Amino acid sequence: MPAIQLTPAQRKEKRSDAHHLDPVVMIGADGLTPAVVKETDAALNAHGLIKVRIFSDDRANRESIFASLCGELNAAPIQHIGKLLVLWRPLPDLEEAERADGKAGPRVVKIVKFSKSGNHRPQVKKLRVLGNERVAQGGEIKRAKRRLTSVKKNAQDQ
Repeated sequence: MPAIQLTPAQRKEKRSDAHHLDPVVMIGADGLTPAVVKETDAALNAHGLIKVRIFSDDRANRESIFASLCGELNAAPIQHIGKLLVLWRPLPDLEEAERADGKAGPRVVKIVKFSKSGNHRPQVKKLRVLGNERVAQGGEIKRAKRRLTSVKKNAQDQ
């Protein structure tokens, strides 16, 4: 049995989240190999909720693969419909490494432009601004200018 047990309501929510997903792991004629298990583990670490397609006509074989994948990878079985399996495992916590240089990193900025007449919806754009860039008036992205320091200060620092 898998380590993760979900209520029917949680399973239903995960099924609806997985509806639009494409299969990320395909299991062919060789069946469940260590390479397939490793790839499924990597996909679960990256996505959390994945679909697996099995190219086998034997239903009992598909059910055994489903059970063994869930057991080996500590994943919750969400759905087995036809040749598709849906697995879920919570994403591991990613440790955010602080930048060693202390400079600003990239960030996402939302720019809202309102219509001049006021009768239309405002336009919303999300832009990625790098650490050396700034948003100028009007929503333009400009490179930040380097601050000039005096010659005396440069001589003192060295």
